[in-house]
Amino acid sequence: MGTPLAVREEQTEEVIERLHEEYPDTTISLDFSTRLELLIAVILSAQCTDERVNSVTAELFEKYQGPEDYAEADQDELAEDISSITYYNNKAGYIRDACRKIVAEHDGEVPDTMADLTDLPGVGRKTANVVLQHGHDVVEGIVVDTHVQRLSRRLGLTEQERPEAIEEDLMPVVPESEWQDFTHLLISHGRAVCTARNPDCGECALADICPSEKGDGDVDLASGEEW
Repeated sequence: MGTPLAVREEQTEEVIERLHEEYPDTTISLDFSTRLELLIAVILSAQCTDERVNSVTAELFEKYQGPEDYAEADQDELAEDISSITYYNNKAGYIRDACRKIVAEHDGEVPDTMADLTDLPGVGRKTANVVLQHGHDVVEGIVVDTHVQRLSRRLGLTEQERPEAIEEDLMPVVPESEWQDFTHLLISHGRAVCTARNPDCGECALADICPSEKGDGDVDLASGEEW
């Protein structure tokens, strides 16, 4: 039997309140200046750190200005341009094919609906949510990245395992006004304290309400790995 909704709501409210105090200025850490740059950066960020992505896109965004540039790029050259990124060959293909579709079907503009975004090669619901929230100011879901996946389970906010199921489970207990900030709060806490393999429970502002907290700091690590 799962945890009652009211209990999860109360736990979630306390988590959000405390993390807002810990990380009052948390926000997206990817560098971008246009919707296209945001889309490219998020595609590149899968299973890769934002720091690495930012170091690559600093030059990438100078070389490729619009979707036509990516659409017409030689795939091997584009792959070389992002070769320090994980799975760079696959991502080069996704980027080129996504931009071809943007040019052919969306007049060169990054689409602004979940359906159209997830129809682009290499774009799943997580990527689409990020682009909608930070590119179009449209918040219709919760971005579930590796940190949200890990922390939401550790904190007892969900028992689901798949990102899509976690998002569906979290949306009723996270106030809609907090859907965007919730992701950034958990990312900040996941990076600073509740890391994948060495969570610092002794320094955690949530330790007294965390069902995974243990006195010796030995937290169950089965609740999410880095993507």
